[in-house]
Amino acid sequence: MAITTPSSREFNQDTSGAKRAAKEGPVFITDRGRHAYVLLTIEEYHKLSANGPSIIDLLAMPGVGDIDFEPPRLASEFKPVDLT
Repeated sequence: MAITTPSSREFNQDTSGAKRAAKEGPVFITDRGRHAYVLLTIEEYHKLSANGPSIIDLLAMPGVGDIDFEPPRLASEFKPVDLT
């Protein structure tokens, strides 16, 4: 998958080139040096927005309450901060 990153100005000057590049992968359009927009083909958009189960549906599944989950503790090597 190729990723293309034109500036807003480059995108405005060559929109058809950006559309061709979107067939190969996402096109990240920058505005003042920061990613601002993404151009995708409609097929890729539909893949990303497919209606799968939501996190709420997954958490409401039967038997979820029976899963044991113990996340690892963070290291307690914090140094005190002197705020004086």
